[in-house]
Amino acid sequence: MLALPPGATVADAVAASGWMPAGEQWTAGIHGRLRVPGDRLADGDRVELYRDLLADPKQARRQRARLSRR
Repeated sequence: MLALPPGATVADAVAASGWMPAGEQWTAGIHGRLRVPGDRLADGDRVELYRDLLADPKQARRQRARLSRR
């Protein structure tokens, strides 16, 4: 949990967490709804960070199934 000053934004919370490496692309949400970095936080908000998928889940499963048949 982070304590941020009143008026803090989503970007402020991400920066204060120290979790994301500089320059990495991210999308954020609060309570499952997408937000932009400039959105202000309310008391008790939980900022969630989302990254792009590395692979299409359906294609990855097909590839694993194909490899396991051998």
